[in-house]
Amino acid sequence: MGDTLRRAAFAGSWYPLTASAIAAEVDRYLEAAGPVAVAGRLVGLVSPHAGLHYSGPVAAYGYSLLRGREPVSVVLVGPSHRAAFEGVALHARGAWETPLGCAAIDEELAQALLAAAPVVFDDPGPHRDEHSLEMQLPFLQRVMPGLRIVPLLMGTQARDEVDALAVALAKAAAARNVLLVASSDLSHYQPAAVASRLDAEVIEDVRGLAAEALMHRLETRDNVACGGGPMVAVLKAACALGADHASVLRYADSGDVGERDKTHVVGYLAAALLAAS
Repeated sequence: MGDTLRRAAFAGSWYPLTASAIAAEVDRYLEAAGPVAVAGRLVGLVSPHAGLHYSGPVAAYGYSLLRGREPVSVVLVGPSHRAAFEGVALHARGAWETPLGCAAIDEELAQALLAAAPVVFDDPGPHRDEHSLEMQLPFLQRVMPGLRIVPLLMGTQARDEVDALAVALAKAAAARNVLLVASSDLSHYQPAAVASRLDAEVIEDVRGLAAEALMHRLETRDNVACGGGPMVAVLKAACALGADHASVLRYADSGDVGERDKTHVVGYLAAALLAAS
């Protein structure tokens, strides 16, 4: 498949190397989250993307909502941490491979996104060494075997880029069975008390579907959320697709696991974007 098959870049480091170990860890987090109940039709999720040991216990609250559901096409929108570019890089053909198997790309939906906005361009290159979308796959492949994905990476996350992507997402997803996922961690490397205060502001923006308030926060402050642009784009697109409320499912920080170092933490949020009907 050449460059149409994206090989796993973080298996064995950010998450386990074998299918059995991935399944065991993901299932443990899902079991700890328990059944998660929300009111309404699920349109989108906000999900963190750190190493599975750190963000997995939070991500599980969002992905628990997908257990037992029929497979859908999941549009994954994340930030580019390593490659610098303008616009939104789409991996438009082929599949993504992890130890759990291959997640096929919804090529028809990908083409619809390319046609919907010039800001979206077909380039698998920026995806090769990026973790923000790959870290969603252990949960997605475990809870929804047979799903198809559309991977999108944002370059600058500037307002015009965010707004153009939001319009494209809403246009391409209309009348399709699609779930939008914004991949983002929140504040980085603050003391836990500071992080909690900063992150609470972002969480309230998400809870209120206040995309413009969040965009303004991103433009006027540093260290708000590494995937703030993806969050705003998904919030706007979800509202255009009928979302009228959000449910904050879980918040925690990196100091809640591992060595429990609360001196410099990363914040993690799981939230559901929902439509009343």
